[in-house]
This record gives sequence, structure tokens and C-alpha cells, in this order.
Amino acid sequence: MKTLFQFLNEARVSQASQEAKKLNLVSDGHGSWRDSRGKLVAKTVGGKLKMLTAQERAAEESGGKERGKKPEEVKAQPKATAAPQAAKMKTKKPEDAQSGMMSNDITVVFGRFNPPTTGHEKLLQAAEKAAQGGDFKIYPSRTQDPKKNPLDPDMKVSYMRKMFPKYEEQIVNDSEMISIFNVLTTAYEEGYKNVNIIVGADRQAEFENLANKYNKDLYDFKQIRVISAGVRDADAEGVEGMSASKMRKAVADDDYAAFKSGSPSGAKEGDVRAMFDAVRAGMGGKKKKEVKELWQIAPRYDQKGLRENYVKKKVFRMGDVVESLSTGLIGKIIRRGTNYLISVSESNVMFKSWIHDVMEYTEKKMEGRMRDKTHPNYLVGTGGFRKNAQAKVAGQGKIKNFNIEQFINKYKLRK
Repeated sequence: MKTLFQFLNEARVSQASQEAKKLNLVSDGHGSWRDSRGKLVAKTVGGKLKMLTAQERAAEESGGKERGKKPEEVKAQPKATAAPQAAKMKTKKPEDAQSGMMSNDITVVFGRFNPPTTGHEKLLQAAEKAAQGGDFKIYPSRTQDPKKNPLDPDMKVSYMRKMFPKYEEQIVNDSEMISIFNVLTTAYEEGYKNVNIIVGADRQAEFENLANKYNKDLYDFKQIRVISAGVRDADAEGVEGMSASKMRKAVADDDYAAFKSGSPSGAKEGDVRAMFDAVRAGMGGKKKKEVKELWQIAPRYDQKGLRENYVKKKVFRMGDVVESLSTGLIGKIIRRGTNYLISVSESNVMFKSWIHDVMEYTEKKMEGRMRDKTHPNYLVGTGGFRKNAQAKVAGQGKIKNFNIEQFINKYKLRK
């Protein structure tokens, strides 16, 4: 008969396996997971799947090779060099160790990539061209919700690195990079003097306005260039008309062929199928007839439905908190236009958004006890809600984390 701890351990291993299955990863039998290219990308740590950074992957790979050699062979080997993929397109640090010269320019991309598409491939190619061999970083947004962001950040980054292997080292998985302002302030603090921001043509004006408006305030770049990656036509066929909205619509329609046609060129069949299933699971796993209304998951393709609900004030009401799908900014609505919103963030950043480019902010990851300066956080499922509930019970405020194994060890019968 299995002990309780054996059961708990199997449950943790099963959780890691389930997460790996969603990402189309294969176990090597030793707690590590490899993608469809045979590349080490994750490990099982504490029963959960941990995605590895480029440095961690290199250390694990070199460590595995070293362990299989004789002592004299290990001593004779030089230190492991960077992975071949990194050599294809190396991102320099602001200060080049070899020349001692400071790299003043950085090119950045900030976007949702939910899910990654062949249109995003064009965006990254434009960024690579603008960088001209210089520093180049890609920042996926951090939001997750069933309607417009079905893939969680870690899963999204994992798929992006599979779909865009050429840019694997440039894709940054950083939970602090919530909005374009986080990206810009970080770049400035790292010592960059000039920045290129690559966006779609439909968002060029918005980024130019915001990025330059707060220069000399949140950061102080000598030059900010917002470069268009090209015009996107929602009605066009092929790359020019492809978008994440179309991909989510394909999932809602259970149309794998359409989803596959919008996936990045060169993507493996197994990865595309796994991503299709992951998006469907993130959207609630519902069948075509039960799926959310089109204006909720792909508003650009049902602007009439979105407009009707907006006019009836069923969405985006005065005082509601919304998130810009373009910049990642979160703010309270202070004005409702005919087809746009004016919002202000907690740091008094004012931004304008088309109604099809925003989403209601759910605050699912709020850990603070206050939603804002005047409203307590009573949103069920958040850390802030738990803290508020604990504060109402004597002696509970001291409880920070609950560990079931520690609890059982403490109170189990001693023979």
C-alpha cells in the first residue's frame, strides 16, 4: 500500500508531466525535458516544471557531458562555450568586454504573442534588420486571461522559442516587464542612450506618442525611434493579414487547418498541434457552440458586436480598470469616446486606446491587500484576498505559506 508521501510525490511528478505534455516536451528519464528539436529546455523542480534560461541550459548540457567523462578527460577539456544557436545571433551587453566600447543603441519588441503567428515572424525580422547586428531584445507581455491571452507567460515564451529558434536568445522571460515603460526604463538604467521600438503600422502613432511623451521623465534617451514593421490588413490573406486574433478565432471554430496556416514557417507539426491544444485549454476547453462570443476573443473580427456592447455600457464603463493590449499599461477609464477610451494609470500616465485594443483588467495576480489607494482587494483567488481573510481571524496574520508535508510531519503519530 502506498504511503501518503509516495502519493504526494507521484502527484507532483504527474503535475510536471502534464505541464510538459502541454508544451510537447519529452522526458529524458532523469528529470529533464527536451523539445521537438532535442534541445534541453526544462527540468522538474519540486514537482513542478521549471523552464531553463540560456545560461542554465548551457550549464546543464555541459554538466551532463562532464559527468560522462573520465577525470583526466574532464581536466583536459576547455570550459564550455556558448551554445551554437546563440552564436548565430549574439545579443551584446551594453558594455562589450572585448572592445571596452559602450553599445549605445538597443532595439526592442514588446507584444502579446498570444499565440505566436507568422505575422509576428515578420515583426521580428524587421527588428533584426533595424538592430543591424546590435543589441536586440523581445519582451512578451505578462497578461493571461481566457479571452485574449490564453497562454500563460512561461508557456508562451516556450512556444515562441520553438516557433522562432533564430531569435531564441533574444526572447526575454522577465515577470517585471509588464508594460513598454518597464522595458524602456530598464533599457535606460542599463546604460543605453538610443532605442528603436518595432511595432505594427497600426500602433506606430500610439507608441510614438507615449514613448516620447514621457522621455526626460521616466527615462532620458537621446533618441527614440518607433519603426513600423509594415501594414497589417485584417482582410488580407497570408502574412499581411495574419494575427493572433485570427488564430484564437480558428481555435474557437475548432479549425486546426486555419490555425496551422497562420503558424510561423518552419514550425514542427507536433509543436503546432500542441500549441493549438494549449490555446484551446487556455480558452476554457469548450467546443465550438459553447465558446465565448467572437467580440470577446477576437474583437477586430466582430467590431459590430463589440460596439453594441460598448454602447450599452456592458463593457468599459467609467471608472473600470483596463489594460492596453498594445503597451501593457493598466489604468482607470476617465473618458469614453465614440470608439476609444482615455485612461490614467496609478503613476498618472494618461493613455488613449481603441476599444478593440483594450481588455478588462482582472487583477488575478494581485498580492496586495489593497486594489488601489481606497479599495481593499476582495477578489477571490488572489493573494491579497487571502491576506485580508487571514487578517480577520486572530492569529492568522502570521501564516504566510502552508506546506502540507511540514504540517503532516509536525502532527503525525510517533511510534
